[in-house]
Amino acid sequence: MKKLILVLGLALAAATAAPTQEISWPPTKQKDSEFTGRKVEVFRHGSVKEWGYAEPQQDTFLVLHPTEARANAPLYVVLHSAGHDVHSCLACTNKAGNHDIYHSPKDCFALYLDCRANKGDWWWGINKYPGPEVGPTEKRVIATVKWVIKQYGIDENRVYLCGNSMGGSGALGIGMRHGDVFAAIKANVPAEVKHVSSRMYFPPRTVPADVTLPDPPIVVDYSAPNDGWSRGHDGFVKAMNERKYAFFMYWGPFGHANNHENILKVNDLINSFDWLSVKKNESYPVFTNASTNDPLPWPDQLTDKKAGQINAFFRWKNVSDTPDTIETMLFLVKESDFKTTFKVPAEATADVSLRRLQMLRVAPGAMVNWRFGKSEGEVRADATGCITIPGLKIAAEPTKLSVAKAK
Repeated sequence: MKKLILVLGLALAAATAAPTQEISWPPTKQKDSEFTGRKVEVFRHGSVKEWGYAEPQQDTFLVLHPTEARANAPLYVVLHSAGHDVHSCLACTNKAGNHDIYHSPKDCFALYLDCRANKGDWWWGINKYPGPEVGPTEKRVIATVKWVIKQYGIDENRVYLCGNSMGGSGALGIGMRHGDVFAAIKANVPAEVKHVSSRMYFPPRTVPADVTLPDPPIVVDYSAPNDGWSRGHDGFVKAMNERKYAFFMYWGPFGHANNHENILKVNDLINSFDWLSVKKNESYPVFTNASTNDPLPWPDQLTDKKAGQINAFFRWKNVSDTPDTIETMLFLVKESDFKTTFKVPAEATADVSLRRLQMLRVAPGAMVNWRFGKSEGEVRADATGCITIPGLKIAAEPTKLSVAKAK
């Protein structure tokens, strides 16, 4: 494996040696090659003034193609950990179990980004740019993602962001702020949550009156209480719940691990939610205050050996989204088709909020009518226009939730 990384690194380093012409924007392709039976392209580019870097810089990114050419493919965006750069990150995908989150599905384009080349970009920008404002690193990442979407005809509703460790921190911090770009994000043992807490104005900050945050991507996070990098998850989980953001979380004493096979021995739920089926142009429900959530081990039970979850068993299927009404089926996974060491609940109670509404527009503070099975009522949208129906009883049998503007 070390030999493979060395060979790949040398080849890519040669390909990315500074060319005679000036490197600027848009990116310039340096090399085509093949890796694990898939075409890979190496690009370099300079910085753009609008990104706000104090000094010009140059960056490299890699684009890995699907195994078979296809139009309108999804995009799998990878942020590497502190132990890697963009080249060694891709090299990990040659072997199962080596940073599994880096391994893109074969039917996707994959974009591998770098934060190691330039000092200020380290830790995906949070160290150099610690405030809540969108910083240069983040602007570069988003500009690159958008360029790849356009360049390769990507399905813009199926763009996914993931990362491991430092890259997990970046995935949360950069991804949650850009629900207008990413459908869903997945963070493998994110190395702290200060990045996302800063960018999303989590407590003790508050969202300024002149700042509008788009509905964020659905978030999947698996972390270990016996991993020092997981500190702060108690505040993060509380903020996600209070803000009514879609969140699936799994934990257990698997440490700062990146091998899914090993993590699954501790918590077999980490891959149970199909995050790559989420689409940006579809509404989704948010489950908060669920009766089936396990008690968090953070901050005081870090030696607890028990695995746990938040919202692991909830699922939905959209029915319709019109200017007047939205309908979605809510249900729990069934024990018969869901293999796990966890006890699968037959019923759960949760508050349900609706986000990423495509057609229905609800003004802040407006009243709406809702119906769920035989239950019905009226609720008022919050100050951002988000609708929440409290205390719904959800079971394995799908039940339709309908929400309509009050007449």
